[in-house]
Amino acid sequence: METISGYELKEFNRIYKEMNDLYHEIALKLGMSDSAFDILYTLCERGDGCLQRDICAQTFVSKQTVNSSIRKLEREGLLFLKPGRGRDMHICLTEAGRKWIQEKIFPVVQMENSVFAGMSPAESAELLRLNRKYLEQFREKAGQFLHGQPQIL
Repeated sequence: METISGYELKEFNRIYKEMNDLYHEIALKLGMSDSAFDILYTLCERGDGCLQRDICAQTFVSKQTVNSSIRKLEREGLLFLKPGRGRDMHICLTEAGRKWIQEKIFPVVQMENSVFAGMSPAESAELLRLNRKYLEQFREKAGQFLHGQPQIL
């Protein structure tokens, strides 16, 4: 088995995993699963009435996981579903859900905003630019790999 030899890749992977761990610790501290946190965070960001597919697209969590988390949040009295067009169901916050987001999720968003505020505009733009560039190039290589094209380099 070949090992990872490049410092940059090791460090990038370490940072990525540490970021995920921090969000996991935050979700645990708030007494919720990662997927429940992602759903409430998305509702905080997008507002009431978004669809399950919107949450899946934004969080990259499977439809099944999102659906079961929505049902659990519904049982806990934080969400309710409102029929839309066709089979669409809009995910809406109850009053308790709004309060929960205000007290628990919004402070996380404020922490994230304060991190960006601590960077110069050039630094935050560079961080985003480089992450986008990495993602675009990795998506291209992953597409080649996933479609059986052996040339990855």
